[in-house]
Amino acid sequence: MLFSDIEASFSGYNHQEISEDRKAVLQPLIDFIQTKVENKQPVRINFICTHNSRRSHLTQVWAQTMAKNYNIPDVACYSSGTETTALFPKVAETLENTGFKVSRLSDGENPIYSIKFADNELPIIAFSKKLDSEFNPKNGFAAVMTCSQADGACPFVVGAEKRIPITFEDPKIFDNTPQQSEKYLERSMQIANEMNYVFMTINQNLK
Repeated sequence: MLFSDIEASFSGYNHQEISEDRKAVLQPLIDFIQTKVENKQPVRINFICTHNSRRSHLTQVWAQTMAKNYNIPDVACYSSGTETTALFPKVAETLENTGFKVSRLSDGENPIYSIKFADNELPIIAFSKKLDSEFNPKNGFAAVMTCSQADGACPFVVGAEKRIPITFEDPKIFDNTPQQSEKYLERSMQIANEMNYVFMTINQNLK
């Protein structure tokens, strides 16, 4: 069971609000997950953005949450970047305001966070890391490019079984503006709705 505040945060969203063009963008990820489920193989997804600071973390967290929400077995979601920076604090704040339990485990230039979506599930460990980090899978994963810059900079991702561009607009452009909180929440909820659509589409009623 997800925390009730998380369920409430995305319950008002509807996959029918997702355009057909956008569903087509999401379809390769659905196909990757579906094939793994049908073959009873682990589902490994690495969400990649240049700085691994905003969109890649939001997508990792919501994808892992939705996989659990729909009881898709053996799903592990990761995030990484072409550079190492830090998880932007507004991302942690946005998730916390949406119902996740967020704890800061370390300080420094690249702090480590624990992000929980349910009482009895392992937390997601969030911090900025590069593609080749030991924290990430080495092969057999889908590399999901969440920003156009990383998509252009990484035409080939070592070890990836499939490379899938699913890009999102960067909420960073609203940093230090009156719209910052609103726009981070808007982006987080878009990602939540789209990851909800991805995992609700997976067919587990297999013969």
